[in-house]
Amino acid sequence: MTYLSDLNTKTQYKAKVRKTKRLTPANTEEIREIMLEVEDPGFQCQVDQSFGVLVKHDSEFGNEYHHRLYSVADIPSKKDGKTHLTMLVKRCSYVDDFNGELYQGVGSSYLCDREVGDVITVTGPFELPFKIPEDKNANLILIGMGTGIAPFRAFVKHIYADVKDWKGKIRLFYGAKSGLELLYLNDKDGDLTSYYDEATFEAFHALSPRPHWEDPISLDAAIEERAEEVLEMLSYSNTYIYIAGYEKVKENLNKAFINIMGSKEKWENRKAELIAGKKWAEVIY
Repeated sequence: MTYLSDLNTKTQYKAKVRKTKRLTPANTEEIREIMLEVEDPGFQCQVDQSFGVLVKHDSEFGNEYHHRLYSVADIPSKKDGKTHLTMLVKRCSYVDDFNGELYQGVGSSYLCDREVGDVITVTGPFELPFKIPEDKNANLILIGMGTGIAPFRAFVKHIYADVKDWKGKIRLFYGAKSGLELLYLNDKDGDLTSYYDEATFEAFHALSPRPHWEDPISLDAAIEERAEEVLEMLSYSNTYIYIAGYEKVKENLNKAFINIMGSKEKWENRKAELIAGKKWAEVIY
């Protein structure tokens, strides 16, 4: 497993904010779509990669650099030789367990506060584990939680826009705390809905049962509702499962797959096969 501290941050690039748009209403958790422009031709980021953002900040240990990774949320493009990247950012905060004080997330607050024309420092690109299979008959079960949908948005768009002639099933399960957070698949910004015409693509969403509490998103229930189809997909040797999102949802997903497979042993054996065949990948935070 690769840790954030292991990544090379010595190679850095300047990126200019070209667009920044809030996707959620003002009285809800802030989630923004930000488009960056990198002028340096040495920065080549692909749809299956992530990139880092370096933020200089003051801490009790003096000046430090805060490094966070972000997935590419759309197919990277070139304009006048410059790379254009789209990212999703959720403004985060946390309560200190010791003093009970509320602190704003360093990286997310910095990015959400940027304005058009501001310049930030990016690193990378870095490899993501989500690879498009060479077999166009392969089946894909994609599970994205919250902003974890970002890499799959770019992933699905790339398959239907660039790979084309995809014959395997693609099932995207995505979730959020509330309907206001169903990024990119709502009425206003529903660019993925254009792929509903594709015979191979379907998307299903799930919400938290209590959006103002810490209850996990009910993705497990959404998956179990399609148990028959998921079980059929898992019966094929060319099925892949890719997961991106919150750590706390993993346990419920595991229970859902156990229920679908019929026993813990059957699911553990099938998951081991997926991992051994490089057909299982996850990015958990």
